Amino acid sequence: MLAEEKRKLELEAARIRKTALETIHTAGSGHIGGSFSMADIMAVLYFKAMNIDPKDPDKADRDRLVLSKGHCSPVMYATLARRGFFPVEHLKTFRRIDSDLSGHVEIHVPGVDMSGGSLGQGLSVALGMAMFAKANKTGNYVYAIMGDGEIQEGQIWEAAMAAGFYKVNNLIGFVDNNKIQLDGRLTEVMDPNPIDEKFRAFGWNVLSINGQDVEEVADAIEEAKKCLDKPNMIIAHTTKGAGVSVFEDTPRFHGGQPKPEEYEQAIKELDDRIASLEV
Repeated sequence: MLAEEKRKLELEAARIRKTALETIHTAGSGHIGGSFSMADIMAVLYFKAMNIDPKDPDKADRDRLVLSKGHCSPVMYATLARRGFFPVEHLKTFRRIDSDLSGHVEIHVPGVDMSGGSLGQGLSVALGMAMFAKANKTGNYVYAIMGDGEIQEGQIWEAAMAAGFYKVNNLIGFVDNNKIQLDGRLTEVMDPNPIDEKFRAFGWNVLSINGQDVEEVADAIEEAKKCLDKPNMIIAHTTKGAGVSVFEDTPRFHGGQPKPEEYEQAIKELDDRIASLEV
């Protein structure tokens, strides 16, 4: 990846984080930690990797993304707005009773391919989409992003078994391995490790990366596309709340809100990061 392209993707990730935080702040609720940990992945998918068109969000041959960890809607909506699927101003309605931007992603929002929120179901849905695409030779890829706590759900492994058996190579999954879930640290609740070995046992091509490095994310996607006989799982090692020091690596901000002084500090850190990347 050229240095200029990397800079632009890092800049977009920082802007996505700031937009997501402002969205959450306006609503007074929303999930910061898991949204921030996957912001770099979203920047690469929507600003480089995916075949999408904001002017034609329902085009038949588009790539699709299933946000299985649907409670991280702030990062999804911030990304879609910044990519041009709907006005950024609309984010101010997030979680209002009269808004289409609910706390969990919903399919009627432009750019959202599947409603999410009931954890564990997204990989099955993405598998169905990918199998349909292969059967109809549409040539598109289907991406699914899961939380590492979410993969404690049994339905994930049913989908994993089916995808491996049918060699669904146009399916590219991500596990956002930020190591913290709602009730605490993954190792204290129910440790799913070794995640990579388990997916390999089900017949997947597995790649492990630093999920906060946009170049590694982009390279992993390109590498996954070269695999012609297996589904692909990218284990993205991330930090909960990545990008703001006060949010990082703490269960407190899984769904908790920052104090006023913490919010101001977070905005300043993000503004400084954005300024350092702008030219």
